[in-house]
Amino acid sequence: MNPADTEARRALGRQRAIATGLLVLMGALTLGTYAFPATYLTELLQAAAKAGFVGGVADWFAVTALFRHPLGLPIPHTAIIPAQKARLGNALGRFVANHVVTPEEVSSTLGRLDLPGIVGRFLADPEQARPLARTLATTLPRLLSSIEDGRARRLLSRLVPRLLGGAGAGIIVARALRGMVDGGRHQEMFGFMLVQLRAGLAAREDTLRQAIEDRVREQGGRLVGWAVGASVARRVFATVNSELDRIDPEGSDIRQAFDEWARREIARIENDPARAAEIGAAVRRVLVHETVQAWVWDVWARLRRTLEADAANPSGRTVALLEGALGELGQRLATDVAARQQVENSVARAVTTFLPSARETLAGFIARVVTNWDTKTIVDRIELRVGPDLQYVRMNGTLVGFLVGGLVYAVLRATFGHVG
Repeated sequence: MNPADTEARRALGRQRAIATGLLVLMGALTLGTYAFPATYLTELLQAAAKAGFVGGVADWFAVTALFRHPLGLPIPHTAIIPAQKARLGNALGRFVANHVVTPEEVSSTLGRLDLPGIVGRFLADPEQARPLARTLATTLPRLLSSIEDGRARRLLSRLVPRLLGGAGAGIIVARALRGMVDGGRHQEMFGFMLVQLRAGLAAREDTLRQAIEDRVREQGGRLVGWAVGASVARRVFATVNSELDRIDPEGSDIRQAFDEWARREIARIENDPARAAEIGAAVRRVLVHETVQAWVWDVWARLRRTLEADAANPSGRTVALLEGALGELGQRLATDVAARQQVENSVARAVTTFLPSARETLAGFIARVVTNWDTKTIVDRIELRVGPDLQYVRMNGTLVGFLVGGLVYAVLRATFGHVG
């Protein structure tokens, strides 16, 4: 049994014994006065004791009728709580929803709680953030598995190109390209392309020479092709290699022209919405291509396996990253007034949105719980909570009856000289 219920039951027993003792005392005084001489004091005591006895019995009946039938007799309008259990549950639920869980009370309580401060202190404590980070890491595989669901994949396949393929995608591409150009990485890419072009030409030189000779033979005849075809092929390759050698050095005119062209195109994307939209549309066409999507999902599968393996490791990078992020969030909530206000505003908006339905749900929940209690349980629980106070009602009724009975007798005796 709950220790609190045990103590409440003891208190109820003590108060009930006192109230019953007072009632028995009033009855004993009433009977005892008949053995005394018929004096004024005896008659006054007798009248007071009778009134106290009647008042005690009346209050005992009223208190008992709340919980059960007095003396087991099925008197109408007794055992009120068991008979009205459903109405009691509905009334209690409505009272709590309409007068306790109100927007004003909830907002006031949240304000006093300082929820951002509580969350901030919790997250800033490594002993608290570390278990939370590990728990979040264990949920990562389930989250990743949900993405593998066919419906989720189809949704993402349609959603991602739309999100990344708008005019905003052009701006993102422009920013990325500007960062590359400002860092000189575009020249590295240009140099890489030249190296690959040289390697490709060297690997296919014989085939290309033969193709050039065949083309000369087609245009000038077999004799011309035999006489100058090889020479033309050598000159073409020499010219191409010469141009590549002229482009390759840092600071060459071609490289400078490439740099100016790249910056001009980036500025155009940034300042021309139509051009940005064209780039976004191009990105979208690339993303929706079956080959690109197959490649993306293959990369995703490899990344997912890596993430799941790391998330299962309590000392892995995923847990460390989550712990660091939680700690940083806690520090920010502890020191950043704007962040704290944002959390409070978010909570307030959530309360405003969900409180009406939550209040209805709470009222229904309380009504169902009370209605589903068995009669003995609900009587016992309510009586344990309010029974001691109701026993004081019995005591007060007995004592007030005693005093009022004596006072009425004294007034009537003083007024009429005799009370029949």
